[in-house]
Amino acid sequence: MTSPRDHDLVLFGATGFVGRLTAFHLAEHAPADVRIALAGRNRAKLEAVRAELGSAAAEWPVLVLDATDADAVADLASATRVVVTTVGPYEKYGKPLVAACAAAGTHYCDLTGEVLFHRDTIDTQQDVAAASGAKIVPSCGFDSVPSDLAVMVLAEAVREAGEGELGETLLHVRSLRGGVSGGTIDSMRQQAIIAGSDPAKRRAVGDPHGLSPARSEEPPSRNKPSAAPKNVLEKVARNVPARLDPVTGRWVAPFFMASYNTRVVRRSNALTNWSYGRDFRYDEVMDTGKGPRGAVMAGVTTAALAGLFTGMSFGPTRTLLDKVLPEPGEGPSEESMAKGRFVMEVVTTTTTGAEFRSTVSADYDPGYSGTAVMLGQAGLSLAQDDLPAGGGVLTPSTALGHHLVRRLEEFGFTFSTRRVH
Repeated sequence: MTSPRDHDLVLFGATGFVGRLTAFHLAEHAPADVRIALAGRNRAKLEAVRAELGSAAAEWPVLVLDATDADAVADLASATRVVVTTVGPYEKYGKPLVAACAAAGTHYCDLTGEVLFHRDTIDTQQDVAAASGAKIVPSCGFDSVPSDLAVMVLAEAVREAGEGELGETLLHVRSLRGGVSGGTIDSMRQQAIIAGSDPAKRRAVGDPHGLSPARSEEPPSRNKPSAAPKNVLEKVARNVPARLDPVTGRWVAPFFMASYNTRVVRRSNALTNWSYGRDFRYDEVMDTGKGPRGAVMAGVTTAALAGLFTGMSFGPTRTLLDKVLPEPGEGPSEESMAKGRFVMEVVTTTTTGAEFRSTVSADYDPGYSGTAVMLGQAGLSLAQDDLPAGGGVLTPSTALGHHLVRRLEEFGFTFSTRRVH
């Protein structure tokens, strides 16, 4: 990036719900010398958002363009050092922008939780970004920053203790309070439509190592994609049905973000030359409590997830769900977001038999206010921090690592590790 750029960071999608939250975070916390611009389709809405941000953002330029206009997004990418985008579903709207950033040597981060978009970005942009030096960093919100960073710090603690590598590793969502954004629902909807009509896409979605840069080198027992599940009930049964954890005595159910987060974490392992371990196994579950109430909640959670994803897979039921699920751009009240929180604990047994745990937590609504902090700080890290050289399609931990950990800790996120004796 030796040529001059007009901006240090452009927030694309600033008028959406999470985009607006991210704009507020940047206006309040970005250093004054970081040149920020707001981008989107509607000038009046962009100017209205800017007016709400106060004096810190009064001089921020507004850039009007459509995400599907390849020439316009190419001009945007060439005019800035970093693009932060909330414009999804990314499979539908994100490809021109990520391609433009890879070609222009412009760092990029987004909020995608879409396997198909992420896989396509790897296949089409990895070599381009590696040549240009662009760091392309998908999934810089609740998908998948907490999971990716928590496993990273856990693996480092195990190495420092001389206890070998990570073996069976499981993330437990101990506490979670917050909403699911309309944008997330729309991404699920679009991916279900695409996978439902294309067997190859359906197999890609069902492959647990579907984001790996070295698919044939993944652990031998899982180095072949299984046949695509016919429906989500089968998928849930294959993975983590409701069950009692024999160690803690607590019930667990599938975590609705696990199918994506686990692929990102496994990609981080492969991108770092299997630094977590060649036989690293990873999954994510949701803790629903002890006793009869925990059992009921585990069953209800499993059934609800099965119903949601199965419903998304068929046109008639998808139409019914569309009437009750949040629309893109919708979100909770400030009062509701203020009650948000999450606590996630990663437990591993190492190759030497030692047990370690890492915990990541924050008092934010994970899908909204918390995601705005994670995305905003990821963008600022790309713009300001002394990151390792080299570009490509990376993950939060491999691109930003402890730079992002330290930034998030300044905003009340906690990252801790301990050995269980």
